[in-house]
This record gives sequence, C-alpha cells and structure tokens, in this order.
Amino acid sequence: MGKTFFVMISTDPDVDPVKSLVALACASQATSEGHEVNAFFAANAVKLLQADYLKALDDRVSQSPGVCREMFDKLTEQASVYCSTMSQAANGVTPDNANDVLIGGYELQWSGPPGVIALSSSADVVLPF
Repeated sequence: MGKTFFVMISTDPDVDPVKSLVALACASQATSEGHEVNAFFAANAVKLLQADYLKALDDRVSQSPGVCREMFDKLTEQASVYCSTMSQAANGVTPDNANDVLIGGYELQWSGPPGVIALSSSADVVLPF
C-alpha cells in the first residue's frame, strides 16, 4: 500500500538549481512507485512552474534538453500540485495571468500557509527541499 507524500519545494532555483532538480526527481519517483504525492511550490521555487524557466534549467544542471520538463510532466500527471499565491505574486504571476506564464496541462491549486499545514499534517512522509 502506498504512502502519502508531501513534497515542499521552496529552494530558489537561481541559488541551488541542482537541489531543485533533486526535488522534482524525488517527487516524480514517489509517483512512479505508486505513492500519493502533494507537491507544494513556494518562495522562489515557483519559478519552476514557468515553461521558459524550466527549459533553461536543463543547461544549468548539465542535463540533456527536456529532462527537467520530462520530470515535471511526469510529476503533474500523477500528483496534486500546489503553489503559494503570495510567492507567485512576488514573481509577477497571479491567477489572472497564469495561463500566459506558467506551464499548462495540469490543475494547479493556489494556496498558502493553511494549505502547507493541512497537507503536511496529513502526510505519512514529508520531504522538504
């Protein structure tokens, strides 16, 4: 029987791009193993939800083109994805302009501290990145 994972991704990918890739890889792996995953992007990690930013991350982490996006797509196919409304706003993204800036094709749930507390307190496993 699978477990419920809460993966908190808040590392600024401009500061530590490799840690950001590890976060995506671990969250994606948990879904591959049949676990329920709730991934929450906060602080400047919300940049990882932007198509252009994620595409450029491949070079910064010495990966072949498309590797980061492939992991992201694998994650969003099977996980619930959340983002911090305030963190997005600090990066110029709101629910009104999100379709123009963020990667589409999945349901993004906008939340904040109440969501973090609810998801982490109900998880079997918490992975902070």
